[in-house]
Amino acid sequence: MDFRLSEEQLEIQDMVRKFARNEIAPLAAEIDRESRFPAETFRKMGELGLLGLLIPEEYGGVGQGVLTFCVAMEEIAWACASTSLSYLAHSVLCAHNLACNGSDAQKRKYLPDLASGKKLGAIAMTEPGAGSDVLSITTFAERSGGEYVINGSKTFITNAPVADTFLVYVRTDKQAGPGGISQFIVERGFPGFSVGQPFHKMGMRGSPTAELFFDDCRVPAENLVRGENRALGILLGGLDVERTVGAAMAVGGGRAAFDRARSYAMERQQFGQPIAMFEMIIEKLANMSMEIEAARLLAYKAATLCDQGVRCSAEASHAKLFGSEMAVRAASDAVQILGGYGYMQEYEVERILRDVRMGTIGGGTSEIQRLIIAKEILGRN
Repeated sequence: MDFRLSEEQLEIQDMVRKFARNEIAPLAAEIDRESRFPAETFRKMGELGLLGLLIPEEYGGVGQGVLTFCVAMEEIAWACASTSLSYLAHSVLCAHNLACNGSDAQKRKYLPDLASGKKLGAIAMTEPGAGSDVLSITTFAERSGGEYVINGSKTFITNAPVADTFLVYVRTDKQAGPGGISQFIVERGFPGFSVGQPFHKMGMRGSPTAELFFDDCRVPAENLVRGENRALGILLGGLDVERTVGAAMAVGGGRAAFDRARSYAMERQQFGQPIAMFEMIIEKLANMSMEIEAARLLAYKAATLCDQGVRCSAEASHAKLFGSEMAVRAASDAVQILGGYGYMQEYEVERILRDVRMGTIGGGTSEIQRLIIAKEILGRN
């Protein structure tokens, strides 16, 4: 088994690393402080082809796979978690989802603008009464001539305040349970569609989140993806990719915390020597390094299975669960290593801790990941 990245992947990694450190990292504290979406960064990412990394070349993208995207995601998350979260919502949850499931006409209409960054994307799944139990959504769409009329609401939608194109999961058959779910492409500006005010959050403040409202929202019938009551497979497959890429995002956040803690421990002098010489400090750093490496390997395995078209619900949950909890441990230990300085806003590790905490909630909580893993291993046996 060859664990080395390809030459093309290494080139993309190097390009993204330089861009992230020169263009993304310098804005991280500012966009957190101001709760501001970095539109200027996304314009540059579009120019570099990063927004279309997973979009086929025939639709204006670069045509790379999930593993390559994870390599890029780690570098962006190292520089700024907020930017990486909005990148995930745009490029994976919206663009990649549409590239995998949309018709040729839908892809030709929407993907080029998503790849270039002319339009930003989001996905709308969670509802006030349907979070972990996402299949219990009640937002409903009913056919009316050449349109569908949607009523209901969504909440905790990443990129909602800035997105132009939304993939929205709704119910089209109230009697069919999970089998009665459909997906629609909804554009900002459709009649009856509105976006709430941004939420004020603990972390990920540079990635805006808001509610969506559908009040007799009229959507053209051609914006139905795959057909009525055919979105369950889209939803579940999309979650596997989301969790895999989310694991790579956690690796970037954990690595950011580790790098700050290691540098500080080597420079900070107490009792006549660097604090890195004390066993309790170096133990923390050793554990952080080990867990980051393990989390990356779990993410890469799940990503490779995604690229091979192999069902990987357990592997995606392994990666997401371990990676997200690793990042919280790493960031918390980084705050501890920096001591009083780690608790100050002038230092980055307190922001990293606030940001990575979201990883154990979004995309399926840690508790849900454990339930998925349990069901998978029992089913396989």
